[in-house]
Amino acid sequence: QVQLVESGGGLVQAGASLRLSCAASGRIFSHNAMAWFRQAPGKEREFVAGIRWDGDATYSTDRFTISRDNAKNTVYLQMNSLEPEDTAVYYCAYDQANRALATSQAYAYWGQGTQVTVSS
Repeated sequence: QVQLVESGGGLVQAGASLRLSCAASGRIFSHNAMAWFRQAPGKEREFVAGIRWDGDATYSTDRFTISRDNAKNTVYLQMNSLEPEDTAVYYCAYDQANRALATSQAYAYWGQGTQVTVSS
């Protein structure tokens, strides 16, 4: 089992920045991928960014940057120039196969989510 705990969400104004963190614990494979997804009310969960063990990353927007600290088993999401459309619950996900795919089915473990609200 792998446990994921997100933090860093909150209420900000449009144009602001936030940094989300996700700490993984438990039976963690030495090479894994982690990702961020988000889900807004009434919408499907969507891919935000993913990162493989070696730092190779993929994004859905260039306003966000994903990074990781393998020594701490932690992944970060730096979000800049936030827009009201970014309002959602942000979820951290873990893939022991080190793929960082954009589909939620690739991830076996999920955090509980952290709310990000951007006001206009």
